[in-house]
Amino acid sequence: MPQSGILGLHKTEKRAVVRDDQIVIRPMMYLALSYDHRIVDGKDAVQCLVAIMEGIENLDLLVDKSTL
Repeated sequence: MPQSGILGLHKTEKRAVVRDDQIVIRPMMYLALSYDHRIVDGKDAVQCLVAIMEGIENLDLLVDKSTL
């Protein structure tokens, strides 16, 4: 079966962002998701991308500390 989706993870770079009305430096990374609309529903694709983003932003959710 052909690929139905491709996830692109760009390099992490420090960027200036606004947090709580302050300009701070944070590591930022672009995520890109390309998918075949004939196979994958757009809503499901976006939900998947959001879940990946949240996992990257909160690595504690992805790591089972009991195995460390």
